[in-house]
Amino acid sequence: MDIIKSIEHEQLKNKVPVLDVGNTVRVHVRIKEGNRERIQVFEGIIIKKQGGGLNETFTVRRISYGVGVEKTFLVHSPLVEKVELVRVGKARRAKLFYLRDRVGKASKTKEKLGARIENKEIILKEEMTEEPVEEVQEAVEQPVAEATTAPEEAPAVETTEVVAEEVVDTVKEETVETVEEAPKAEEEKAEETKTEE
Repeated sequence: MDIIKSIEHEQLKNKVPVLDVGNTVRVHVRIKEGNRERIQVFEGIIIKKQGGGLNETFTVRRISYGVGVEKTFLVHSPLVEKVELVRVGKARRAKLFYLRDRVGKASKTKEKLGARIENKEIILKEEMTEEPVEEVQEAVEQPVAEATTAPEEAPAVETTEVVAEEVVDTVKEETVETVEEAPKAEEEKAEETKTEE
C-alpha cells in the first residue's frame, strides 16, 4: 500500500487551485492536434467536485449555442494548464444538477456580493531547492582535479580558482576577527572597573 501512495505522490501537482461549487471559472486546457499543441479555454460554472487525491475531478458546465456542454477535468492532470476564477457564485448544495433544467439567466448561480476574485492555491508539495553555495564549491574543486591531469586547461582554471579563494578567505577572516575582538574588550573593561572599586 505504501508503494502505491508513493507513486501517486510523485504524480501530484505542487500547487492546486481552490475550487468551489457554483464558481464561474476559466479552465486552460492543453490540446494536441497532430504535431501542434495549443491551449483552449473552457469557461463555465463548476457544478460538482468529486474524488480525492490523485483522482480528484471537477465538472464545468456551460451553454454553447443553446446546447448545454459539460466537461470533467482532473485537478492533477498535466493537460490542465491553469484554472482562473471569473465569478464567485452562491451555492447551498454540493452538486448543482438542477442547473441542467434551467434556461437563460436562470441557468446561472447568484453572485456573492462583496466576494473578492482571487486565484487562491493550495500548496501540496514544497519544491526542493539546492543551496547555490555548495554548487560553487563543487565547481571549484572539479577543475582543480582536471588541471593536474591536463596542463592545457590550467590557465583558465587558475583564474577562476583564485577569484573563488579570495572571496571565501576574506569572508572567513572578517567574521573571525570581529568575534574575537568583542569579548576581549568587554573583559578589559570589567577588569578596569574592578581595580577602580
